[in-house]
Amino acid sequence: MDRVYEIPEEPSLDPISSLEENVIRGANPRFTFPFGILFSTFLYCGEAASALYMVRIYRKNSETYWMAYTFSFFMFSSIMVQLTLIFVHRDLAKDKPLSLFMHLILLGPVIRCLEAMIKYLTLWKKEGQEEPYVSLTRKKMLINGEEVLIEWEVGHSIRTLAMHRNAYKRMSQIQAFLGSVPQLTYQLYVTLISAEVPLGRAVLMVFSLISVTYGATLCNMLAIQIKYDEYKIRLGPLEVLCITIWRTLEITSRLMILVLFSATLKLKAVPFLLLNFLIILFEPWVKFWRSGGQMPNNIEKNFSRVGTLVVLISITVLYAGINFSCWSALQLKLADRDLVDKGQNWGHMGLHYSVRLVENVIMVLVFKFFGVKVLLNYCHSLIALQLIIAYLISIGFMLLFFQYLHPLRSLFTHNVVDYLHCVCCHRHPRGRVEDLEPSVDAETRGERSWDINFMLFGVGTVANTPRQSESRGRKPDVIKALSVLVSAHRILFSNKERMFINLLLIPTPPADECSSPFLKYLHIYVSYKLGILMGMSAGYF
Repeated sequence: MDRVYEIPEEPSLDPISSLEENVIRGANPRFTFPFGILFSTFLYCGEAASALYMVRIYRKNSETYWMAYTFSFFMFSSIMVQLTLIFVHRDLAKDKPLSLFMHLILLGPVIRCLEAMIKYLTLWKKEGQEEPYVSLTRKKMLINGEEVLIEWEVGHSIRTLAMHRNAYKRMSQIQAFLGSVPQLTYQLYVTLISAEVPLGRAVLMVFSLISVTYGATLCNMLAIQIKYDEYKIRLGPLEVLCITIWRTLEITSRLMILVLFSATLKLKAVPFLLLNFLIILFEPWVKFWRSGGQMPNNIEKNFSRVGTLVVLISITVLYAGINFSCWSALQLKLADRDLVDKGQNWGHMGLHYSVRLVENVIMVLVFKFFGVKVLLNYCHSLIALQLIIAYLISIGFMLLFFQYLHPLRSLFTHNVVDYLHCVCCHRHPRGRVEDLEPSVDAETRGERSWDINFMLFGVGTVANTPRQSESRGRKPDVIKALSVLVSAHRILFSNKERMFINLLLIPTPPADECSSPFLKYLHIYVSYKLGILMGMSAGYF
């Protein structure tokens, strides 16, 4: 549900009984002014007007190619925006000729904005009155670290206004990554090779940059809402500011690197960029084909298989457009019912930024060594260094958000620090703690920590003063100490019966072969601990 209405931070009403679980009845939601709808409409109209103005200027100056590309990017994004609004509002099954006509002349966002404003004014006049048609909505919230299920009533008018806002969020995504990104990239390229910045082109680039930043910020918010659909999510000003800085640095540095790379190689850069985009585009379909799954049929009940395929292709194109310029914050999974992987996917995020960083470095090096000096009057090395640093800073803000500012970071099984230190590779997952006796488990935790520290101290002492055994051909005490340590580690940290099998599989030097008293004592100590653990498992203790 959208933020066109708000609920209290901490509902204080008594829980009501339910057959399944206790539910807290929340207060009636308070609707808010839909600023996002006005802002999205303003960006759409501003970018469209400036693009058409530049088309007129290019035509007047007989610059046919520049005119054709500028008009193509504008038309493609505008058509996709109209289709998105029609699909979300399901207008094809309704009798609304005026709305369909406005969409036909590419003014659908304007008429939708007017409808949303009229709906808001109606709600404002009827504030305090009960609506005859209401529905119940349940969401989970984290209040003081505890998970609470809240239920509240949502009126039909508020839900309609929320649908308008959700539609404009999707529209902003389409406009940003299928229209503003290619438009901004191309206008930067034209500016770079023409060495002039007219006012109309500058206005178009400003609108495109704001649209891309706004769309990327909404991309993060929508990704969180999709992954945690059962939770009511609140993003504060600090979280939104961190996301905005992260996305602005990431997109601007990426697009500038693409522009400099394209201006350096010109037509030779097209195969590289096209191959990059096609790999991202076909990756979900290759995974879908390898999984052997079936095409989901729950996207829209009135859709045929052809209609479902068209929607999936459109979603895949949008997914590729997002990942080409920045991280999508979601992993598309066509075989899944929800079309996305709702896991945290630290590996997918790390792989994306690693590959993009390598690509950016390669493209920057190409610009540095092969770029023509006429393009810019500045030092190429300084420009390259600043762009890479800006991209690294954006990664830093991304890590900061997921580590400290994510609204549901307490639900993470492992956070960013755990992933970076590979703790998740050798730490037992939650829910797989062995069902030993509670008292024994509490006692053995402290003993295990002391045991390993003691063994490390002893082995370190032996390693610092290595001695060769008296008999020729025997192993040094260092190797024996390490062997005993590995055996002890497998004993103390394995699970149940596997710990005894692991001990038998690892050869441990006999006590009489250890030349130092420490190794003899360590071998006897490990054998003693093994006997105790075997007795505990058998029930003798």
